[in-house]
Amino acid sequence: MQNQEKFENLVRQMLEILGEDTDRDGLKKTPQRVYKAMKFLTSGYDMDPKTVLNDALFDSTNNEMVLIKDIEFYSMCEHHLLPIIGRVHVAYIPNGKVVGLSKIPRMVNIFARRLQIQEQLTEQIANAIQEVIKPRGVGVVVEARHMCMEMRGVEKINSTTTTSALRGGFISDARTRKEFFSLINSPKEMRF
Repeated sequence: MQNQEKFENLVRQMLEILGEDTDRDGLKKTPQRVYKAMKFLTSGYDMDPKTVLNDALFDSTNNEMVLIKDIEFYSMCEHHLLPIIGRVHVAYIPNGKVVGLSKIPRMVNIFARRLQIQEQLTEQIANAIQEVIKPRGVGVVVEARHMCMEMRGVEKINSTTTTSALRGGFISDARTRKEFFSLINSPKEMRF
């Protein structure tokens, strides 16, 4: 509770420095709201992404690519505390083990719910999969919009940043790499 009070006081001070009246109706509860929002947006610090993956590892004879694409995420830029909005594509080639499909988006969310830079987020996802699942290869591509670039600075609206991290067979086998990039760039036309 003491940390929450400190945080709220700092938000109040910041608003006053910006010239706001913190006693006006719209701002009276803003310090509490900002505290709750920031606790939620950085909740990934309280979770272990590797534990999430370890909780759902299964033996498998599958040795073909497993791909989960278009995993939406929201994060916060560690430089400006402004939103990063994007999607992640994750693929791996099993080596005797597969992970429950829902665990990969959960793991992505844990890393995203920390103050981030996109380059580091991409590496963290690939490294966690490599360490826990120990596949023959991992491919991760992150595509995102950065509000620190769109709302301030160069103000380039709708610009997208793409980062990738490849491991194992995604580096050494050109066909695997080509298949991965072809699949993540294919149009979505699945109908059920």
